[in-house]
Amino acid sequence: MKPRHRHGRQRGAALLLLVAVLGLGAASLLISAFSRNTGEAERQLRTLATLAQARDALLGFATTHGRLPRPAASAIDGRERPADCASDADCSGFLPWVALGVAGSDAWGKLLRYSVTPEMARAPIVSFSAVANRVVLGRAGRGELAYVAGQELCDVSAQCLPVVLFSQGKEHYGTSATGVTQINTARGNADEAANDYASRRFISRPASAQDGVPGGVFDDQLSWITLPILYQRMRAARNLP
Repeated sequence: MKPRHRHGRQRGAALLLLVAVLGLGAASLLISAFSRNTGEAERQLRTLATLAQARDALLGFATTHGRLPRPAASAIDGRERPADCASDADCSGFLPWVALGVAGSDAWGKLLRYSVTPEMARAPIVSFSAVANRVVLGRAGRGELAYVAGQELCDVSAQCLPVVLFSQGKEHYGTSATGVTQINTARGNADEAANDYASRRFISRPASAQDGVPGGVFDDQLSWITLPILYQRMRAARNLP
């Protein structure tokens, strides 16, 4: 009886040890997955913070210079472009990080994108006639595009946005801080493609890794400044005619 009892205890101990080992393996997998998710979430939060700092720097620039800055000279030169913008496309490019004194890239090492209404990048801004013409759209309930900020026609009585800035996220499009363009490897990511080529109309919506949803996979993060906020800051600094 005693030997059988001892063997039973040994089998029980072995079983407990096996459960413990399996438990540790499962916990390790869970911790690993959690760490990966947490790391990605931290990058997203850092990118949002970088966009917020850039937004504040843009407002500070406008109060000092009486206008918003032009885009960066190039992917490796964060100073402003030297010449005034001749078109909406000329006023779309990369955030002029050197001119603003801020970080020029997001948490994935990609340069922040920047698009400013040409009239808002020339001093003085004539507030009673200048028209802010950038717009942001999102996806409505059935997937159709709908205006989030601005509208189809931008004019003095119905202003749109003076400026939009954004991160192109971890995947697909973007340009590294060393000037290397990231190739798009996704299919059907129409909304990301639209932002990559846009000069006036931009798309902002929740991130999605599913290519079957309207607009396809998406991880861009957008920010913008409204015209009332821009003018309020400039008037407070007495730098708006």
